[in-house]
Amino acid sequence: MHFMANPNIFSKIMEALIPWVIVIFVFSGTLGLIFALFISPPDYQQGDSVRIMYVHVPSAWMALFSYLMIALGSLSFLIWRHPVGSLIAKASAPVGAIFTILCLVTGMIWGKPMWGTYWVWDARLTSMLILLFLFIGYMLIGNAFENQNHGNKVASIFALAGSINLPIIKFSVDWWNTLHQPSIFSMKGISVSNEMLTPLFLMAICFQSYYLLILFMNIKKQIAIIKINNHIILSISKKEK
Repeated sequence: MHFMANPNIFSKIMEALIPWVIVIFVFSGTLGLIFALFISPPDYQQGDSVRIMYVHVPSAWMALFSYLMIALGSLSFLIWRHPVGSLIAKASAPVGAIFTILCLVTGMIWGKPMWGTYWVWDARLTSMLILLFLFIGYMLIGNAFENQNHGNKVASIFALAGSINLPIIKFSVDWWNTLHQPSIFSMKGISVSNEMLTPLFLMAICFQSYYLLILFMNIKKQIAIIKINNHIILSISKKEK
């Protein structure tokens, strides 16, 4: 991956991928909504309210994936000083926070008819709320230092420490007594029917492509800001000489 350490090379790769990602986003999103709203059957217990699962579950997956990318990007930045690792980590944080909020809100809406309340201090819900605070904390720490490089280091250490929450979220329904439904994929097998898996995967692909689009736009913005700052510093240096 060292050949992508040059932000200019990484930018060219992003430019080549963006059109394909847009096509996948539109196609999977359109097909996923058709399956989720019209073709997928209602649940025998939850009825049509189960359809919120096609937004709730993929948003939960992407929230975890986004933080995983922050942790991996932070790790590559701390160990190998990979500049793109830091860019990916910083670009993943806002979209990860959005996915986490979407997961929490849809979970609350889903929880009302299922549990009779919007919120319980359930292990899965509580750990997802902590994940939102980790996203916010990472963004705040990264912008809290005048020395950007030092801020990136501190934020990266914070991100790696917070990654312990990821397995807690995944296995919380297995480790503790919880009202939350079991994970779709577990050691016991798949907990939903094939008719529901199709729209679920289509929406997951849609959310994944959306993540990539926002990630690429955020990275392009960061690279542009870095170039502008470097140009300003270079101009000031020339004037002083």
